[in-house]
Amino acid sequence: MKGVQGREPFCEKGSPVPPEAFSLPLARAALPSLFQNGTWLVKRKMPIRPGIRLCGGDVFGTIKRVLAGLFSGGEPEDASAESGEAIQAEFKRRYHHFKLLLTANKKALEIMSEMEEALHGRRTFGMSFIRAHSTAVSVNVYKMVEHLNAIAPDTYAVLYARLKDIQRGIGECLQQNAPEGSEALVVPFAKAGRHMADAVGGKVAGLGEIVRRTGLPVPPGFAVTARAYHRLMEENDLVDEVNRLLQTAGPDDQANLLILSSRIRNAITEAKVPDDVARAIKGAYKELCAPFGRELPVSLRSSALGEDEAGQTFAGQFSSKLNVSGEDILTSYKEVLASKYSPQAMTYRLSRGIPDEDVAMCVGVMAMVDAASGGVIYSRNPLDIRDNAIHIHSAFGLPKSVVDGSVATDEFVISRDEPPRLVARHIRDKDQVFVCLPGEGVCRTETAGERAGEPSISDAQALELGRAAVALETMYGAPVDVEWALDTAGKIQFLQCRELVQLPGGGDGDAPRRVHGETLAAGGATASPGVGSGPVFVVRREADLLRFPRGGVLVSIEAPPRYASIIDRVAAIVTEKGGAAGHLANVAREFRVPALMGLAGATRLLVPEAVVTVDADGRAVYPGLVRELVEAAAVAREPAPERVTPMHAILRRVMDRITPLYLIDPNVPAFAPENCRTLHDVTRFCHEKSVTEMFAFGQEFHFSKRAAKQLKYKGTAMKWWFLNLDDGFTHDVTGKYVKLEEICCIPVGALWDGIVAVPWEGPPPVDGRGLLSIIAQASTNPQLETATHSSFAERNYFMISSNYMCLSSRFGFHFCTVEALVGERPQENYVSFQFKGGAAEYSRRRRRAEFVAEILEVRGFAVEVNEDASFARLGGGAVPEMLTALMVVGYMLMHTRQLDMIMHNEPLVQSYKRKILADLETVVGLPGHVMPACQISEADAEAQTSV
Repeated sequence: MKGVQGREPFCEKGSPVPPEAFSLPLARAALPSLFQNGTWLVKRKMPIRPGIRLCGGDVFGTIKRVLAGLFSGGEPEDASAESGEAIQAEFKRRYHHFKLLLTANKKALEIMSEMEEALHGRRTFGMSFIRAHSTAVSVNVYKMVEHLNAIAPDTYAVLYARLKDIQRGIGECLQQNAPEGSEALVVPFAKAGRHMADAVGGKVAGLGEIVRRTGLPVPPGFAVTARAYHRLMEENDLVDEVNRLLQTAGPDDQANLLILSSRIRNAITEAKVPDDVARAIKGAYKELCAPFGRELPVSLRSSALGEDEAGQTFAGQFSSKLNVSGEDILTSYKEVLASKYSPQAMTYRLSRGIPDEDVAMCVGVMAMVDAASGGVIYSRNPLDIRDNAIHIHSAFGLPKSVVDGSVATDEFVISRDEPPRLVARHIRDKDQVFVCLPGEGVCRTETAGERAGEPSISDAQALELGRAAVALETMYGAPVDVEWALDTAGKIQFLQCRELVQLPGGGDGDAPRRVHGETLAAGGATASPGVGSGPVFVVRREADLLRFPRGGVLVSIEAPPRYASIIDRVAAIVTEKGGAAGHLANVAREFRVPALMGLAGATRLLVPEAVVTVDADGRAVYPGLVRELVEAAAVAREPAPERVTPMHAILRRVMDRITPLYLIDPNVPAFAPENCRTLHDVTRFCHEKSVTEMFAFGQEFHFSKRAAKQLKYKGTAMKWWFLNLDDGFTHDVTGKYVKLEEICCIPVGALWDGIVAVPWEGPPPVDGRGLLSIIAQASTNPQLETATHSSFAERNYFMISSNYMCLSSRFGFHFCTVEALVGERPQENYVSFQFKGGAAEYSRRRRRAEFVAEILEVRGFAVEVNEDASFARLGGGAVPEMLTALMVVGYMLMHTRQLDMIMHNEPLVQSYKRKILADLETVVGLPGHVMPACQISEADAEAQTSV
């Protein structure tokens, strides 16, 4: 340790740890990982003094000690009644509500982003989606108002009335007559359609659209509605019981989840179908069979509310029952209902944050097609948004073998020319086939001899399917994913149609593999693009899923949908069978998990526990971690254009009361509760005022030394203000300013290391297009002012203790929050970063958010991009990992400024990305290379004042 400017000593990475240091409380409290072999492992530019801990304890662990020294020259006269314990209790109470307010704020903004994604996306949704999300965001905003009024009692009570007015306006937008068929128990396909999605579910609604609008052949059938589902659950007293059991469920507790799943499914399958529901189902089945003069075998398929809706596919998560006799319809109906609580479906909902009550299970009942061949059509390439060719996957027998991923599939590629052309065909060895049994049920048999290698459909039939795909895409106004079957008479029947989720990356299955050294295995098909790395874990049976390690590479023979129950743990998927048309492949694409399927011998070639890199794009598996591949794997996402349908129109009206932000500048008189016009305004107001109230807490109790202090470095007052929540300063700082060496907050130190690690080179070169974009964006919102005209915009506020930091700031047009807790309990440690906004038009702001997210993802953050906002989080790590993460964030705050101006120039974007990744690897990634604070140049210090 050494002294700086005559002040107390501080530790330097690599410097010896003197023996006297171990006599300090610091050494007794510090983690062993902070020093090793007599030298410091992490660089800390902060003084060490008795009683100050680098790590450990909760945020309030030393508040009583700090409070004892708050008052200079004795306590003020009017503070005599306030005991130290009372002040401590009040501070803890307010800080508790402050953190809950921040949590509600984050959740409300996430829900708003989901609604924006739905509005601009291509997925269908019904009123249940709009109502559920409107309610959820309203509840979280109400929580914010509650917590703000708890922080500052009775100060902002007027917000309740304003919030009530906004909620009333949302309710008026949602008011409409009950959807057609909402009280019906069954609805024939011919009467269903998108307008009845809330009654019959998205899947049957899609079939109804095909019947009513295209004339393409669909087997006759009917839907058992959401109303019937609710009747069964209510009459058997299952609602409260299921809710009670679900309270103990969590996506990471697989053993408990399996037990809960089994109990709930058993309760539903043993329940009695209400008499009116049973009569309605049997009556609809009788009408279905009447034209044929005999009882027909049927298939029962899930059509849950929310299935195939905005941003959520539920692909393969629910059951289908095939070749069911009339006498077993009610039993099969209950089994499909029970599949709502399969382990994979429960995990999916928990991982996606979908409330259980939002998923009412409707069921489609249709005449069974005894298929000679079947499969899936993608009207465009799901792996490449730029490929508009039609891709047909087929196999012998029922399409179940294609969607289950149990066999290799033939693939036919059809052009969109007029007339369409067959441009490619890949015939694969199909060793198994699903067929209907003579009485009831289906079975899987071996494909006989040479027939396994024959085409499952003719070229003419492939062209006919291609023309139908174009017609269905025209009807939907978007690319579609279609399940079909070819009956024994050679007639094509369409069994399901939903809008297709496409990825923008170039996942061309015919592209040559990128070579990065010797491969362990190569071949197969790209089922979900990308690159993933981790230890191999071979899954041979369902029980193996309970032991699957987070970050592992799932290797198996088949690709059943039930593997989706651990999709959030998986780094990559490799299977010997299956393909891009399977349910597991759909879920993998939705969760951005790389998947390579149809790779022969994978379970033999890949050794358990060995670390591998799966290059799904290049269809190869490499030994060890291939960093070049992992870092180059970020997928660029492009926003879809806004669509206009009745549901979109309703959502747009609702969102006009939710998402616009009119309150921008908190320093103008108009920033007031009565001017909150939307829920977003309320969140903005509550967040800003909560920060203000926390800053004012010390002044309210007459200890001004706890007020925010402006950072001064080398005589320069910088745009950083610090509020010491507890023990974030080395001593009781007097005056308006605090010096860097007087701050002993671990997260701030690491963040600062990243900020000053590399001098900022200034704004990127901007052309006329970039400048005009910013001018146009700024001119469309007169309340949006640059950082130089707003004291809020010029300030960056920190609330700190020795282990905790919350930075709330605005960098120019950009809003950001950095929050971190770094202490001796790794399971509690986290770094959270949120970034939103920009001065350019939406596409550039969106690309910049993606740019930031891509880099943070490479550095190990869990990231999400919604609209023009980036959300990144890293948690559960030891101190060195958290400090490195904060250094990364600090670097990004400094070096991504004003980049939205050049986001239309992809070569320039990639150039900046390469530089940033190189800096993070060679400078920030190696803390010993970081420039010490005492070496910051005058130019850097001046730049900081304008951050």
